[in-house]
Amino acid sequence: MSGAGRGSAQGTPAGSAHRSIGAGARQAGWVTVAEQDLADSAATERLGADLSLILQPGDVVALSGDLGAGKSTLARALIRTLAKDTDLEVPSPTYTLVQPYETEPPIAHFDLYRIASEDELEEIGFAEARETGPVLVEWPDRASAVLEAATIAVELALSPGGGRHVTISTVEEAAERVARTLAIRSFLADAGLAEAPRLRFFGDASARRYETVEADGTTLVLMDAPRRPDGPPIKDGLPYSRIAHLAEDVTPFVAVAQALSKAGFAAPAIHRADLDAGLLLIENLGDGQIIDANRQPIPDRYEAAIACIADLHGVAWPSELPISDSVIHRLPHYDRQAMEIEVALLVDWYLPHALKRQATADERTLFHECWQALFAELEDAEISLVLRDFHSPNVIFRPEADGLLKIGLIDFQDALLGPSAYDVASLAQDARVDVSPELEATLTAAYVRARREADPDFNDFGFERDYAIMAAQRASKILGIFVRLLERDGKPQYLRHIPRIKGYLTRSLGHPSLSALRHLYASWGIVEERRLDRPS
Repeated sequence: MSGAGRGSAQGTPAGSAHRSIGAGARQAGWVTVAEQDLADSAATERLGADLSLILQPGDVVALSGDLGAGKSTLARALIRTLAKDTDLEVPSPTYTLVQPYETEPPIAHFDLYRIASEDELEEIGFAEARETGPVLVEWPDRASAVLEAATIAVELALSPGGGRHVTISTVEEAAERVARTLAIRSFLADAGLAEAPRLRFFGDASARRYETVEADGTTLVLMDAPRRPDGPPIKDGLPYSRIAHLAEDVTPFVAVAQALSKAGFAAPAIHRADLDAGLLLIENLGDGQIIDANRQPIPDRYEAAIACIADLHGVAWPSELPISDSVIHRLPHYDRQAMEIEVALLVDWYLPHALKRQATADERTLFHECWQALFAELEDAEISLVLRDFHSPNVIFRPEADGLLKIGLIDFQDALLGPSAYDVASLAQDARVDVSPELEATLTAAYVRARREADPDFNDFGFERDYAIMAAQRASKILGIFVRLLERDGKPQYLRHIPRIKGYLTRSLGHPSLSALRHLYASWGIVEERRLDRPS
């Protein structure tokens, strides 16, 4: 794999001793992230667009430079990229002082050239704008409060040769983000895409970022996933990600993508990879969804997806997936330790949130004993490749393709070897979509039918038990994850899915193997024992 993008981002690396923050101002704790020569207006526009991709609410971008240095050019490109509209009119706010834009996130463009007094900042809504999104400020030296609030400073100066020279400085918190977007541009340049437009793409609940990149009329996807563990050590000196076998870099994604493609499944082709930097340029499988405009399941597309996973579970997957002669990814096993640390999220995060108290030592012991008994029942479960998040956001419907290729697979970097029933439960109890008991029953029946047609010895009775256990395990884990996303990561939007997850959990707990867990969850008020409506 390529080593592109491992160096500094075409300029001075973060940590430089230079500490300018714009227009002659100085402030302790600032670092220069990069210095670059910009050959023309197009290069200035690309820089503005690239910076827009890492901005977040609270950022104050101090944009400095003499008249004609390119401030307006950079600002216009930055705002248009956030708006995803290359023709958006972006007038100079010289006379209005501020111009807000309903982008994502919303941005406000300030020009303080004509400000009479720093007191006017309150009148024009500077503080309020920072609370909802980033703000871009030209002539920031006209107000000391802006310089104090600045997180990113961009200084532009005319070069003798007719181009521009830019110095980008940041507070420590923003340095990594700015350096990262510049490193991505270097990565693309090494791929022959130095001038390719970039746009924000979909996000997910993880720390990974995605962008689209236009390349010769084709849209590619850039995955930005720098190596990092998921949180601090929590047990035996290991972070949650290591215990639960979650990917901490992009190597597993590349390995699984190549293995899936080799087996005839529609996984993204890898156009370029820098494993050390955590950057991938991959195929865009399209935007076809298995849900409709009202976010309701499209039954025949869900059935196509369940047929795909049935075929996938019929493959004898190796435990070692080579990427190259020197890089081999070893698929982890979905062992008891991983399953237990996942379900523990329910008592660690969801229970305190729902009951406004911590679980007692006795409750934790009973919880542990219930799940250990269930994990013991899985000792003879069928083991296959488990993609782990096989649900509507990660299933691409491709109507123009045939057979297995109709279903595109993404977001499988956490794949492992475990009970195959897990992925069936991921789809048939889709965490983001209301799957009725009737559709769930149709999907599981179709799966069993497909597996028995391929293998008459398929154990459908054992599958029913495994499905109930893994569905309950997944639902318990997700309840904890959604609360953790709120309280640890500041992402409240996932709480709206909790009633659906509790409904799925109620269905699964109707299986006889889960009677002890059902009574425990009922005593906590997570489910009601009288509402056990498992699909028949």
